[in-house]
Amino acid sequence: MSQGIHVTSEIAPLKKVLLHRPGRELLNLVPDRLGELLFDDIPYLEAARREHDVFAQMLRDNGVEVVYLEDLMSEVLSLRPRLTDQFIDQWLEEGDIRTPKWRRKLKRYLLENFKGKDLVLKTMEGITLKEMGEVRAYSLEDRIAPADDLVIDPMPNLYFQRDPFASVGSDAVISSMHFNVRKRETIYADYILRFHPDFAGFVKEQYSRQEHAAIEGGDILNLSADVLAVGISQRTSPDAIETLAAQLFADEQCQIRTVLAFKIPSSRAFMHLDTVFTQIDHGKYVIHPLILGPLNVFEITSAKEGIHIREAKGSLEEILAKYTGYDHVELIRCGGDDVIASRREQWNDGSNTLAIAPGKVIVYDRNSVTNEILKNKGIEVLEMPSSELSRGRGGPRCMSMPLIRE
Repeated sequence: MSQGIHVTSEIAPLKKVLLHRPGRELLNLVPDRLGELLFDDIPYLEAARREHDVFAQMLRDNGVEVVYLEDLMSEVLSLRPRLTDQFIDQWLEEGDIRTPKWRRKLKRYLLENFKGKDLVLKTMEGITLKEMGEVRAYSLEDRIAPADDLVIDPMPNLYFQRDPFASVGSDAVISSMHFNVRKRETIYADYILRFHPDFAGFVKEQYSRQEHAAIEGGDILNLSADVLAVGISQRTSPDAIETLAAQLFADEQCQIRTVLAFKIPSSRAFMHLDTVFTQIDHGKYVIHPLILGPLNVFEITSAKEGIHIREAKGSLEEILAKYTGYDHVELIRCGGDDVIASRREQWNDGSNTLAIAPGKVIVYDRNSVTNEILKNKGIEVLEMPSSELSRGRGGPRCMSMPLIRE
């Protein structure tokens, strides 16, 4: 099995990718908490799994090694069983379980009832009050709470593996997630990168999950070996980008010498840079046209005092051509010139393409207008089913974390 991380491009042939197969965490989504858990609707789990399995098989059929978050984490705990206590304690602490008696009972419940991969999956699923047996004497709050109340929340966004960390060269950027409900997701990546034999000692952490400023993997794109694009978005702050840039520039082994910060509108519809902008081929990008007007791009480079920031001038095509070394760059509009189709298909992740090789992308089948435009542009388009997975507001790129590209 290949070791470490190597990603210096968005389009080089994909060799190894990290996924999370949707699990029972989706069953703990309820209508009155959808907004809090960052969902607009409740996916049907069995159908979502079937769609995700098609996605994984498409990757394998194209020569990509597929590894799963839940498998890697369970391997860590199997190979280093002494980490189990530490992991559960951390999971409880970050799940806001502060009462000592509740911490003891939850820890005992997990250790006595779940082993190996089942334990890992249970931490992702969440725990309800009724699972805990007779706890009504614990407190007044426990006596009056409905039995179906969640003692500790699920992590339904985990099937979007692009967000908890990002691969940059041979290094990793561990996300400091913007919303509290997603912060625990990065625990798994942290343990895997530090302790799994495929990554431990091979991967340098260029940003820590403990950093105060929020940054998420969906805002990070590898434009080239030495140019990184990062979105200033609803979920990634300017402070985080400055901190990351300074860290990258200070590392003499890191190839990144320019960070381009893309200021996109701060809203759920745009969410991350990769929901409105992805690369599909040499000098070709899919873009949501509504960001072109308000988009500002800032160049961040190294300087004696730390970093130097200036606004990049020119059209987006000109900026991309300059920093990626192409004579010409083509921006392909999601939905084309049809404003309604553009908005509809961007909402359903028509711009969130996953390039598995130059000019070869995996997309959601539902975005028929954009997909047809891509085909007419000479792009090989592999369409995957998407009726349930798309309810979480993330596409093929959001669901995948490239670990190795050629």
